[in-house]
Amino acid sequence: MQSPAGWLILVIAVIGSILLVELVRRVLNRVGRKWAFARHLVEHCTWPAFTVAAVAAFNLVFAPGTLGVSQDAAATVNRALGIVTIGAVTWLIVQANYALTDVVLERLVRVEGERNRRARRIMTQIGLVRRIAAAVIVVIAIGAVLFSFPQVRALGAGILASAGIAGAIVGIAAQPTIGNALAGLQLAFSDALRLDDVVVVENEWGRIEELTLTYVVVRLWDERRLVLPVSYFTQNPFQNWTRHGSRVLAVVFLRVDWSVPVPKLREALYEFLQGNPLWDQKDWTLQVTDVLPNGLVELRALMSAADSPSSWDLKCDVREFLVNYVRDNYPESLPHFRVETPETRAQK
Repeated sequence: MQSPAGWLILVIAVIGSILLVELVRRVLNRVGRKWAFARHLVEHCTWPAFTVAAVAAFNLVFAPGTLGVSQDAAATVNRALGIVTIGAVTWLIVQANYALTDVVLERLVRVEGERNRRARRIMTQIGLVRRIAAAVIVVIAIGAVLFSFPQVRALGAGILASAGIAGAIVGIAAQPTIGNALAGLQLAFSDALRLDDVVVVENEWGRIEELTLTYVVVRLWDERRLVLPVSYFTQNPFQNWTRHGSRVLAVVFLRVDWSVPVPKLREALYEFLQGNPLWDQKDWTLQVTDVLPNGLVELRALMSAADSPSSWDLKCDVREFLVNYVRDNYPESLPHFRVETPETRAQK
């Protein structure tokens, strides 16, 4: 077979393999409307599958004799193809792993109510485990690429002989990274921290947005992101408001004059909560919690909500209601600061 014909066969084989993958993609895209796994396979594995198909077709057709390539050039091309094949297959396996776990994560996101805490725990653990699996797959692929070179295989005995010393050096150098990775596993599997947990850390209130093997991202109430190493949460105290459930207590403080009719305010608050869909119909109270040094009375309204976003909105609604209610119905109870002078003392 002449060289031009061989190259034509190679091009046809590569294009044919790509078209075959495109056909499978279209079928999975249709099936994905009812089958979640097929949809996630299309999302994650389309380009890796194209790459694997093209490389596999090239490997099957390529031969020095049929393409007019010299033996030395063919050996170089074969080695390069081997490396590309390992990389493409690794890419496909990692993305397939993500597609499979996304099916589970998608179902867990929909879980609400009392089962939400357990669902968030499983989501956190799956997220970390699939990152570990991806890292292991990549390390194995790198090892396979290195051992495809005869020179590396020849050095295998020497590398194994010095593995103890090298391992100790690498272990000391990578101690912070290894410590963070172990801390991430500890947090995930000890149930101390989960995705979407409400926490107070570094005097900032926020929710756990991302938890990896090396760092944790806390989304703060004003949409800022606080990024901390995982080891921070194993070495420093922090508040977790949703440790045993997703319900959150909302607290509103009000400072008013002594003349405020607390029983009337309590009745009005209860009536308002009954008509507010953000209240979960469970806990509520209005109490006089303190008398401040400036002469004002501190009232604390406490009510429960299903989750942290609902808690924040409910707290704002209650605060606005109490401010308007006191202003419109008991303006004499608005904050007043009294000053006693010799003249006012003489009038008593």
